[in-house]
Amino acid sequence: MSGSSPQLDIDYVARLARLALTEAEKQAFAHQLGDVLTYIEQLKAVDVTGIEPTAHAFEVVNVWQEDVSAPAFPVEKALQNAPAARDHMIVVPKVVDDAG
Repeated sequence: MSGSSPQLDIDYVARLARLALTEAEKQAFAHQLGDVLTYIEQLKAVDVTGIEPTAHAFEVVNVWQEDVSAPAFPVEKALQNAPAARDHMIVVPKVVDDAG
């Protein structure tokens, strides 16, 4: 998709992105970015009159399952993989100092 691409200052773009590019990288990226900008110019020619703007190409639907009440885990099953348990709770190392 090469051709007459819009004017592109690769040094300015690299500076904005905080990238240190070699001369070879500048040439490669300038060509690639130029191709992208040329394609965008082609898209500007497409008539989109009457087309509603969207955030997604496909309809986004709710994929959550129904919220149905169910019996809870028995305490023994919930604690079976806990490294330590006491009084139906998981025992963890203390992370807060009482001196305050």
